[in-house]
This record gives sequence, C-alpha cells and structure tokens, in this order.
Amino acid sequence: MLQEIALKPPVWIDSQQALRALLDDLQQQPRIAVDTEANSLHAYHERVCLIQFSTPRADYLVDPLSIANLYPLEEIFANPSIEKVFHAVDYDVYGLNRDYGFSIKNLFDTMIAARTLGYTSLGLGNLLNEKFGIELNKRFQKADWGQRPLPEDLIDYARLDTHYLLDLRDALEAELRQKGRWELAHEDFLRASQVNGHNGDPRERWQRISGQQDLNRRQQTILHELCLARERIAEKLDRPLFKVISDRHLLALAQQTPQKISELGELGLSERQVHRMGRAMLEAIQRGQNAPLVRAAETERMPDAVLNRLQRLKSWRKQAAEQLQVESDVILSRVTMQAIAEKNPRGEAELAEIMRESPWRLSRYGEDILKALRTPLAKKAPTEPEK
Repeated sequence: MLQEIALKPPVWIDSQQALRALLDDLQQQPRIAVDTEANSLHAYHERVCLIQFSTPRADYLVDPLSIANLYPLEEIFANPSIEKVFHAVDYDVYGLNRDYGFSIKNLFDTMIAARTLGYTSLGLGNLLNEKFGIELNKRFQKADWGQRPLPEDLIDYARLDTHYLLDLRDALEAELRQKGRWELAHEDFLRASQVNGHNGDPRERWQRISGQQDLNRRQQTILHELCLARERIAEKLDRPLFKVISDRHLLALAQQTPQKISELGELGLSERQVHRMGRAMLEAIQRGQNAPLVRAAETERMPDAVLNRLQRLKSWRKQAAEQLQVESDVILSRVTMQAIAEKNPRGEAELAEIMRESPWRLSRYGEDILKALRTPLAKKAPTEPEK
C-alpha cells in the first residue's frame, strides 16, 4: 500500500517559458502519466481545457487557455521512447488530436489493463482503492474546466487523476505478465492510440431521440426542424444541446405542434426558454409542417450466411471469455469479429490479413476462429407442449 504523505502543490504551466521547462523534465522520463479535462458539459464547441502530467517527482497542470502554442508537446506525445500512461484514453486521444493534431506513440491504458485482467470495477477511484487503499473524491467530474481561475479544489482534483497512475501502471503490468496477458493488453494499447474519430451515431440528430419512432412522418419532419433550430441556438449561446432544451421537450413540441407562445409553457418549457427561444421553436414547427417529409435511414440487413457465421463467432468468443473471466470483447472486438464473419476466411493466410493488427490473438485463437466458422450452431432442443 502506498504511504499517504502530504503532496507538494502541482506546478501550474501557463506560459511558453514554463512549458519549455516542463518539456525539459518530460524528455528525461522513461514514462509519464497524462490526463486531459474538457468542457463538453458546458460549451457547444468543446475543447481541451487542461492537460495534466505526472512524473515520479512532480505533478504539472498545463493551461491550454493561456498558452498560445502548445505544439512543442507533440515531441513528447510522438516520442516512442517515452511511455504515456492514461486511464480510459479514448477521449483523450480524440481531443488532443482534434485540438492540436497530436498523435500518441507508446501508450499504456490502466483501464484497458484492468479489463484484460478481468476487473469489473474499472473507474480510476475503484482501482486505486482496491490496489492501494486510496480514495479519490470524484464529485468534480462534471465541473466546468473552462472557468478561470480554476478553484483550488478543482486543481487538487485534477492533479490526483495522474499522481498515482504510474504506481497503478506498474502494479497492473506485473499482474498482466504474471497471468500471461501482457501481449493481449499491448495489442489494445496500440489500438487505443489510433485516432478513430468520435462521429458516434451516424444517424441524423432527430433519429437519435428516444420516442421518435412513434411519431408519424410529418411529426418526424417537425422534430428534424426543431433539432436544427436547437443546434443554431446552442452554437450562438456556446452551450451544449441538452442545456438549451431537452430531447424530451423537442419530442413533445413535435407531437403537440403548438402555434402560440402561450402554449409552450404548458408543454414544460421554462419562462426563460420561452423568452429566449420560443419564437424560434414556433418557426421551426411551421417549417416542419410544410417541408418535404424526412425519411429515416434504413439499416442494411446482413445476409443470413453472414449472420450465421457471426452467431458462431459470438458463441465461441463467449466461451473463450468465460475461461479468462473477462468481457467478450477482450477476446475479440466487435469490429474484427464482424469483418471475419463478412469475409469468411478459408484459411490462416486470409484470416491473418483480417487480423494483421492482432498478431497475438491470431496466434492464440486463429485455429479456434476458423473452426468456429465451420462448426454448425447447436440446435436448441424442442420444448414439450404444455399439458
């Protein structure tokens, strides 16, 4: 268990000169802990608002809102000789690439490591508590990281997200190697370092609103126009969509199609919302009543043969995961499994082409995957009719 001692204050980096001093220290390290904080819950145009670094001797908080040029950090993130340790790196990779074009080489993700080991409580606080008896206060997870100056309690919270990461990384690596799962985790570290984008759901915004499927097409068209109006208002106010008006209220507007300002409050809009955007909502409803009808994008159905192969692979993957006591996608990702089902490899060479980024999994599970593709699914025994 780590000894609890009074921590030195973190070093606040808010100038080019301070950034250069930070780079001098980071370049000497074999590994560093990293995290980022963004303002996605408080702004329409999200951005990285804080970058945290920890070394064995110091914690650093870099203020991107005060430093005009952060691009010198690229030589740290792209340096394969320096391991970057994150926890749940996915959104950090995306944000650093989106805002600064950074790419990350040599990455260790403590959450991926924990998943590979079969841990079920994957939050950083849970892992630190289990490994070291350290409790983190996570009550600032929804804080506005774009505010300046940052309150002292937020500064302390931010530095703790990286302060213990290097110790956690070492403990998890030892466990990975002891259980023979280092190569398995390392493949996922490499995958996590790739920038895949965060486009999320490809459907239009109105199609993602729960309950829209119960509307008729004219109401769906009105909902579409309401979503567009909300988007414009959110961008103008620089606020996230849900803080402008909720999906639930948009759905009610599309269903009831009010025509007067006085009717909006009856549908749950606050006085402030009615005053600020009531006219825009009514105009959107009018446009939707006259616009060409929208049509929901149809999902292309997989051929039965592909679905059958996919089901065989899922059945095999579930059994393999149960043996290691991990989640199924630790064994094989959904994307890779679907690609195998669609391409139906006939032998090792074809399978190797599909799994070229997963050589350890190919070596460990290649024969099992090919066998699963050829093995018919077990038929369920017929149930006896009730007497």
